[in-house]
Amino acid sequence: MRELQPGAVINVLTDVRAAVDSDIRAWCGTTGHELVEVQEAAGTREYAVRKAAEVREQPGWAIVISNPGLEELLSPLGFAVAAGLAGSAVSIYFQGPAVRVLTRSFSERLPGWKRPFSAFARRGLDRAGHPPPHVKLRQLNDLGARIYVCGPSMDHFKVRPEELLFAGIRIAAYPTFVAEMNDAGVQVFLQ
Repeated sequence: MRELQPGAVINVLTDVRAAVDSDIRAWCGTTGHELVEVQEAAGTREYAVRKAAEVREQPGWAIVISNPGLEELLSPLGFAVAAGLAGSAVSIYFQGPAVRVLTRSFSERLPGWKRPFSAFARRGLDRAGHPPPHVKLRQLNDLGARIYVCGPSMDHFKVRPEELLFAGIRIAAYPTFVAEMNDAGVQVFLQ
């Protein structure tokens, strides 16, 4: 959409799913783009969306993530991607054991006694259309999100800067992210 001129129409082809339909309609309403037409055929749905002359200003999001668990990462990263797609500035701060999420070697796991079932859960999430955290983090990076990692937590959990997933992850501490939170309209803190 960023590369299209205002008034241009883009067609989006999807599977027929209630959540996709709801999301596209909500995204159009949030951003100001116009849903021109919806056609359904052979198990697919095609949406024609006209780019708005001016995309509506969105509040910024500041998210703090402390838990690296498979289930605990799903929603905050999903909300962050959705906010970024809607045009919000997104800042995420990883602290405590969640700093491991930002390493290239991270592999999400279920906690405690459910840990042996992690691969089964991941396959189920893949079938449901929920990509792994690293995929969402790369999407966020492409959307311009500011991703922070807690420097003291890196030291405590023995995460070295050269292990980080990609360049551009900012090493900081609380005062830096407090400034981000002060500027954001939406603050989310997850333990």
